[in-house]
Amino acid sequence: MTHLDDDDPLSNFQALRDTYMRSLRADVRELIDRYSHVDVARKVVGIGSVGTRCFIVLLTGRDPSDPLFLQVKEARPSVLEPYIGVAPFSNQGERVVDGQRRIHAASDIFLGWGEQDGTHFYARQLQDMKGSLDLARLRARPLATYAALCGWALARAHARSGDAVCLAGYLGRGDAMDRALARFAGAYADQTERDHATFVAAVKDGQLQAA
Repeated sequence: MTHLDDDDPLSNFQALRDTYMRSLRADVRELIDRYSHVDVARKVVGIGSVGTRCFIVLLTGRDPSDPLFLQVKEARPSVLEPYIGVAPFSNQGERVVDGQRRIHAASDIFLGWGEQDGTHFYARQLQDMKGSLDLARLRARPLATYAALCGWALARAHARSGDAVCLAGYLGRGDAMDRALARFAGAYADQTERDHATFVAAVKDGQLQAA
């Protein structure tokens, strides 16, 4: 996490805040209005956000001991657009938010979108609610149970956002999809290792600078 320079457009959060506020429910807007913008920092996040701009915004209310942190992430057009057409949203952040609301059983009330200087963003509360296990310590049966729970959660999300009956019919009762996903996962892991080795070599040779 690094502090923004004063000349960075997002160091002044106001323009993005104005458009973000319009994307929220009225009661949430009233809640946000009780907080004032204090500071913004740039934050490196997960693999899926590599190459995009991600920020942490600090807001405080009348009681400074009760801050509100928002995570603001750049939203770009979907990589699927060349194959399935352009999404019906003028803001790519709205597209991301719409997708998250469709697959989540309960979405973050601060989930919204905005724009600043022509760049689209979406925002949510910075609160890491994710939990996991040390997979390396699991034996075969608990690992299979954990994998089944993850698969159930993923399937439920897809069923919320699509035609559950159509999806079930497409998958069928065989294991063809299971095997295809397993092959893809193995190939993805191998490619990730190759990419990392290339990155490390580039840093070592001085082609890239790493801090």
